[in-house]
Amino acid sequence: MTTPTLPPTLEIAGLTKFFGGLRAVNNFGLALKPGDLAGLIGPNGAGKTTVFNMITGVYQVSGGDIRFQGESITGLEPHEITQLGVARTFQNIRLFANLTVLDNVRIAYHTHAGYGMLDAILRTATYSAKEKEITERAQDFLAIFKLENIQNEFAKNLPYGQQRRVEIARALASNPRLLLLDEPAAGMNPREIVTLMELIHFVRDRFNLTILLIEHQMRVVMGICEHITVMDFGEVIARGTPKEIQGNAQVIEAYLGKGVPGAA
Repeated sequence: MTTPTLPPTLEIAGLTKFFGGLRAVNNFGLALKPGDLAGLIGPNGAGKTTVFNMITGVYQVSGGDIRFQGESITGLEPHEITQLGVARTFQNIRLFANLTVLDNVRIAYHTHAGYGMLDAILRTATYSAKEKEITERAQDFLAIFKLENIQNEFAKNLPYGQQRRVEIARALASNPRLLLLDEPAAGMNPREIVTLMELIHFVRDRFNLTILLIEHQMRVVMGICEHITVMDFGEVIARGTPKEIQGNAQVIEAYLGKGVPGAA
């Protein structure tokens, strides 16, 4: 009996974005299989975050198509894309600083709360039961990430590395199949970076995710990514394994400029 072939988790074709007369992304394409751990890199202004913003519905596309698990998500609203199973973190951590770690994670579960506005206003039995369930699920999730001992700490009081860990935990609490990480190592010290690399491998394997990350820390990209796509001036200039990318003359030129030994 033949095992059915799963569609790509993410398939992008011809993706283009104009801001007025400026073409920020041109004919971008990418395909990620279930379980891939891939990187999207390039110099500042290459268009990487614009691609993430189009995948997640923050920006409307000017051209092309984005498909998630075989279905087009082009033109959907951000909350609709989240509900389908796409989660994202940001370069600048966006936790609710004055809420506890537990409440930051609880918020992610409310996309699947199971009660309506009237239940919340009237504090019905359905509301109480669902809120209890959400709290218990969030606490179980924090235990997986070894954050249960700080669940009552305000997010603003945590060290930077722990804040990033909470942000990733919150993203995963929405039960995604695709996780987009936007510069997860930004602002981290070397020890925190090592911990982050271990965490990304852990969440991919533990939750059977597909992960795409933007990152400037080459130690992270080369250390954990299996496939890398390189952008420059809004276009893809190279694809390959970390080893192939490290030796690519066009990539070296994009990062370091012409005149670098080995750059054609």
